[in-house]
Amino acid sequence: MGYPLATDTIVHDSRSVTTSPTRTRQFDLRRLYTAAVLIPAVYIIIVHLAPWALTLLLIAVGSIALLELYRLSFQSRLNSVLVGVGMAVFVLTVARSHVSLPFPELLLGGAAALAMTAIFVATSSTFRWKDPLLTMLGVLYIGLPLSTVVSARVLPSGAFLVLFLAVVTWASDAGAYYVGTLWGKHPLMPSVSPKKTFEGLLGGLAGAIAAALLARLWFASELSWFDAVALGILLTLTGLVGDLFESVIKRRAGVKDSGGILPGHGGMLDRIDSLLFTAPTFYYYVAYVRGLLPPL
Repeated sequence: MGYPLATDTIVHDSRSVTTSPTRTRQFDLRRLYTAAVLIPAVYIIIVHLAPWALTLLLIAVGSIALLELYRLSFQSRLNSVLVGVGMAVFVLTVARSHVSLPFPELLLGGAAALAMTAIFVATSSTFRWKDPLLTMLGVLYIGLPLSTVVSARVLPSGAFLVLFLAVVTWASDAGAYYVGTLWGKHPLMPSVSPKKTFEGLLGGLAGAIAAALLARLWFASELSWFDAVALGILLTLTGLVGDLFESVIKRRAGVKDSGGILPGHGGMLDRIDSLLFTAPTFYYYVAYVRGLLPPL
C-alpha cells in the first residue's frame, strides 16, 4: 500500500542519484500493467473456480512471499532444510480448512518439527533456537492470515465475500498511492515509512469506502450499508498497519523492496502486506460480528 509524498524524490539505494524536482508526481505505469494482467485472473479464480483453486493460488503466492521474508530475516544464514520444513508447515496452515486440521495441533506440531530440524542443521548454538523461532513467526505472519481467506471462501456466498475483500483492499491501496502521489505533503510516520502521507491515508479511506459501497450494491448483498462503510474504514486502517509492519522488516534488513517479482510493486510480500492484516480482520468481522458462519 502506498502513500507517497508528492515532493519526494526517488528513494535512494546504493545505485540511486538525486533526481530533478521536475520528475516528482510520476506514476509507475508498470503497476497498471501488472494489475491489468493479475486482476482478471484473480477474479476468475475467486468467483468461477472451485475453492481449492483459490487455496492453491494463496499457497503459491504465500510461498513466494514467505521465501522473500526468510531471505530478509536469515540473509547469509538461510538454511534450505529449515526453510523447507517451514514451507511445509505454511502449506498445511493455509490448507487446514480443507483437511480439517485444528490450528493448535498444527502450531504445536510445526513448532516441534522446526525445533528438531534446527537441532540437526543449525550451524551455531547461537542460532539453534532463534532460527526455528524466526521460521515459525514467518509461518504465523503469512500463513495464518492467508488461511482466513480460505475460511472466508467456504462461508455461504464465500466467493463474493472474498471478492469484496480483494476489491476493497485493492481500492484502498490504489486510492492511497494515487492521492498520495498527487497531493501528499504531510508525512504520516516518517521514521517508519517516509513516503506515506496523511493525504494518502485519506485517499485510501475514500477509495475503500466507495469500493465497499459499490460492491455491496453489486454483489455483496449479505452485508448491510453500515457493514460496507465499517469494513471500508477497518480494512484501510488494518491495511496501513500491515504495510507499516512490513516497512519495519525491510528497514531492519536494509532493503527497499522484499523482491522484484512484480514489476512496479516490488516483491510478492510488498504486494500482499496489506492483505495479511485485512484478511483476518474481514473474516472475523463477517463470521462473528455479522454472524455469517454456517449453522452447526
